Amino acid sequence: MPDATRTARFSGILVPVTTPFDPVTGEIAPVSFRENLRRWIDAGVDGIVLFGTNGEGKLVDAEEKRRLIDYARDVVPSDVPIVAGAGAESTRATIAEVRKLGDAGVDAVLVSAPPYFGSILSPAALRDHFTAIADASPVPVILYHIPKYTHVTLEAGLVGELARHPNVAGIKDSSGDLKRFADYSDACGGACSLLVGSGAILYPALELGAAGGIVALGLLAPELTLRIHRHFLAGETREAGAIQTRLAPVHREIVARFGPPGTKAALDALGFFGGPPRPPLAPLSEKERRQVVQVLQAAELV
Repeated sequence: MPDATRTARFSGILVPVTTPFDPVTGEIAPVSFRENLRRWIDAGVDGIVLFGTNGEGKLVDAEEKRRLIDYARDVVPSDVPIVAGAGAESTRATIAEVRKLGDAGVDAVLVSAPPYFGSILSPAALRDHFTAIADASPVPVILYHIPKYTHVTLEAGLVGELARHPNVAGIKDSSGDLKRFADYSDACGGACSLLVGSGAILYPALELGAAGGIVALGLLAPELTLRIHRHFLAGETREAGAIQTRLAPVHREIVARFGPPGTKAALDALGFFGGPPRPPLAPLSEKERRQVVQVLQAAELV
């Protein structure tokens, strides 16, 4: 069973930070990256996740990732974990990637399933894939279940089996399916940190046993998202539920609907640096940007 101290480190509200790109050159914008990080750290977030979906991780190359980790280490206190997204098509390539990320100084890796052959991968093949990665990784592994993009569903029995690997610290479930999340909770039996990936269901996921969430909602409303978790821990369910109701449309109408370009447009409206996404992702139209602002206004964030 994973060490309780280590799994507890990956709990609370972790934010999947965006990767700022210079609007002219398309290169990483380190000053904006650090400034955004400082604001989220000052708000009190419990962890930073690099190169996830909202970080456009699949569009950032290995050298850029190394530099971004260095930039993050300049800003993020040592007691705030840095998690890095990972996942290649082959087991061999994924192992090489997580080793490089571990050597670069991250505290854990968030590993998604390989999508290209996903439809023909059996549960046994997925088990062997993730087990080999966990065996080889120099840092704890958090499984990343995001069927919207990988088209791979991790069944509860498989998650429960993997959760008992000594180097698997948790799972992030971004399916948005509360029944599946409850099945994961039952299957894991407290063996790892269960982290919800949808800000629209953060509070109900906490009721089902989540240790916290890796939610883009925490980028757009960090203090309020943290309050949902803290109210829940204090038994203040009415207060937590009220904030959840207020913020749920922000996830549904911005993060889920528009993806990383929507999250970046919202950050621009909130006074952070969002900036353009990296092609082939396209920025929102002016009409869509107005819709993003309207959602933020309805939630009283701007």
